[in-house]
Amino acid sequence: MKTIYTSFEEAVSGIKDGMTMMVGGFGLVGIPENLILGLRKTNIKDLTVISNNCGVDDWGLGILLQNKQIKKMISSYVGENKEFERQVLSGELEVQLVPQGSLAEKIRAGGAGIPAFYTPAGVGTPIAEGRETREFDGKEYLLEEGLTADVSLVKAWKADKLGNLVYRKTAQNFNPMMAAAGKVTIAEVEEIVEVGELNPNEIHTPSIYVQGLIVGKHEKRIERLTVRD
Repeated sequence: MKTIYTSFEEAVSGIKDGMTMMVGGFGLVGIPENLILGLRKTNIKDLTVISNNCGVDDWGLGILLQNKQIKKMISSYVGENKEFERQVLSGELEVQLVPQGSLAEKIRAGGAGIPAFYTPAGVGTPIAEGRETREFDGKEYLLEEGLTADVSLVKAWKADKLGNLVYRKTAQNFNPMMAAAGKVTIAEVEEIVEVGELNPNEIHTPSIYVQGLIVGKHEKRIERLTVRD
């Protein structure tokens, strides 16, 4: 049976200054919001965070950014966060932008034990400057290295007590691959069920990748609200 935490502060207590951390989600969908809030209450700092984006100013990873806990972001989209922009322009935050498909494959490769791969994405752009390229069948490709993390924080729908995870709908974004790429993976879930209650054919992340579980209630926020006049 996996460790089942009763507080979010306890769940993130193994995260230390300077660690590399993956955080699942796409925009504000499928983010481990309560684990992020738990981390916000700590004094942990100088984190390198790998995530598709950095939340918004007052939710998701944006609250860690406001608290000056993130030293470096490795991500593909950062356009919804004014504090992010301010910190980048002032030199307070280091940023490595990666094409979204390349970011997903870097994480998947890291979780699969693949150290590097070649991709056409980024060739001929500033992303490729000073980096290794190679030609295959007359086409140029850029070398990208796989990514792993000290800790992965993911959000799932259901888990059983062994730590098998099922994601719901769009939460199947970066969460499954990040669960595999973290040395330690903590999953925030909506429900924990008994062993045998999950259909084996519907399990997205096998329990071998998961070290801890915690149940949380989640707030449904809209990243960019669009309404009629």
